[in-house]
Amino acid sequence: MTVRKVAIVIHEGVQALDVAGPADALHGANAYLPAAERYETVLVAGHRCPLRASNGMQLVADLSFDDAVGDFDMLLVAGGPAMPDAPPDPALTAWLRKAPQIARLYGSVCTGAFALGYAGLLDQRRAATHWQHAGKLSRRFPEARVEPDAIHIRDERLMTSAGVTAGIDLALAVIGENHGHGLALAVAKRLVMVAQRQGGQSQFSPYLTAPSDPDSPVARVQALVMGNIGQRHTLQSLAAAACMSTRNLTRYFMQEAGITPYAFVQQARVDAARKMLEAGDQPLKSVAFSCGFGTVDRMRIVFNERLGVTPAQYRASFHRRIGHRPSAFATPPP
Repeated sequence: MTVRKVAIVIHEGVQALDVAGPADALHGANAYLPAAERYETVLVAGHRCPLRASNGMQLVADLSFDDAVGDFDMLLVAGGPAMPDAPPDPALTAWLRKAPQIARLYGSVCTGAFALGYAGLLDQRRAATHWQHAGKLSRRFPEARVEPDAIHIRDERLMTSAGVTAGIDLALAVIGENHGHGLALAVAKRLVMVAQRQGGQSQFSPYLTAPSDPDSPVARVQALVMGNIGQRHTLQSLAAAACMSTRNLTRYFMQEAGITPYAFVQQARVDAARKMLEAGDQPLKSVAFSCGFGTVDRMRIVFNERLGVTPAQYRASFHRRIGHRPSAFATPPP
């Protein structure tokens, strides 16, 4: 096994965290890996002159497009706030067309997906980007199958992620694929992330739990709760499902998932309610009952504790309407 070389494409106005997030996650993995299996990250651009990131930082590429000739384990295009409305960069587009030949995996972070689209790499592929720009990406590249809520997506060798910090999740997914979930979780903890978010989860879900071994007691409890979200779940009933004592289940759950069984149940209820609030107009009473809160008042308390907004405010900001999704910073109704 040789060192895994990762290329991250930068450009004028690049989002610095789109670059630093994946790079720091991969670098974090190196602390646990033998020298021959570590990651080496290089920055690639059209030239090696200083570039100004959107936050004012200066970045300098290690390689120009002419010098970056291949044999990369992964190639990622970092996004930037101006990228969705900027014209395509001919040099970048031409170089990206070679991505399938020079990299084992290739993809983007956030709005870097637009550069992939201009290079024809999204055609007939599932793709993710920042939810604010998903509609624009879909309209500009109608052959792409854009999924607006995904944290990250793997479609064969193509990997794309949602906005900004989701690039860390994408890097953690690669680490997990290459070295196992245990290492990915160790890196997530090193980065002070509660856990690794999974690709199929919505972009607005800050309380996420790491996946467990599918055959473990924790996985059985998770499946029971998520498959019967409207039912009452006690520590005793969950322990019985896991064939463990309540004390052992709590200890094992904390060790594997990083939270208590009770916190997981609350988290699962919030995520289920959040999806219902985004997707439909059911009365809050129906949402609360379907998701196991019992009452609207209880659901409001838990939403405030975990998301900092009420269910009504959440729906006002994130309810899906055809052709429109309001800003996450929309002013909630009084």
